[in-house]
Amino acid sequence: MELNFGNGAAALELIHQMARGEGFGVIVGQGVRFMKEYFVREFGADPLFLHDIGMEIKGMEISEYLTKESLAQQGGFGLATKGPQHDEAWLIFMDQVQNLLPTFKDKAEALHYFPMWRTWFSLHGLCKLPWNDISPENNKQTKEPAKVEEHVENYAWIHEGVTGKPTVPQDLLNQSERVYNFQKVFALRMGRVGRKHDYPPYRAMGPVTAAEYESRQDRYDEQLLRLVEVDPAGLSTQEKMAHLRKYRENQYEQLMDAVYQRRGWDSNSIPTLEKLHELGIDLPEVIEVVEQAKAKL
Repeated sequence: MELNFGNGAAALELIHQMARGEGFGVIVGQGVRFMKEYFVREFGADPLFLHDIGMEIKGMEISEYLTKESLAQQGGFGLATKGPQHDEAWLIFMDQVQNLLPTFKDKAEALHYFPMWRTWFSLHGLCKLPWNDISPENNKQTKEPAKVEEHVENYAWIHEGVTGKPTVPQDLLNQSERVYNFQKVFALRMGRVGRKHDYPPYRAMGPVTAAEYESRQDRYDEQLLRLVEVDPAGLSTQEKMAHLRKYRENQYEQLMDAVYQRRGWDSNSIPTLEKLHELGIDLPEVIEVVEQAKAKL
């Protein structure tokens, strides 16, 4: 099969092979992470290159948004607890189009706040669409339009009406934060310990190949000059790519640090004991998992 872009017949045949458990479909059907390991083991492929192009994080394939120009969405995928889907933090429009998240602090706040609300909707069997896809008429005049605060207040009223307990929005966020941090502890218990599990493949951050860089050379050269403060004149494509990569990976490291701090985690992506105590989930068996995770690093 010629599995190049545009060959629909070959793609369809591969899908049928996956369904039947035949041929190359047996390998592809086990996912991108398996394929990376398989191609290195069986064919001597370059593991670093496969890591760069293999669109998976935590074993889950990445939902199809081009995130190279949205650092917040790179974090939305890489820092999601269960893997790179847009259920936890779909921030690409706020970040890339509306430019509402200019600083690391802004991005970190969004990568804390929005996963909390999406977790809350899942916990209560509600759809997120009425929250931020159907806006009140005056929403643009509010302090933080992206949060749709009038609808947030409505959910607090719904919760109070159903339970009979006085409820404010922070109460709902606290519910989610307890669950989200417990999910994180469970992931630690399953062996997912450390920052290394929160990195996206470089293909989600910048150009991996010379052909890709050169296809958008004017744009990348302009970014080198403006963002990296490196004059691209006279540099080879490989040299340009190296400068751009160093810059983008450094930006992502700073984002990780900011998000971990906002979530109450340490620099290795582990919830602190202070955070667990604050949330009321500092149970002995939970603390034991956290302490064991720290000991592994």
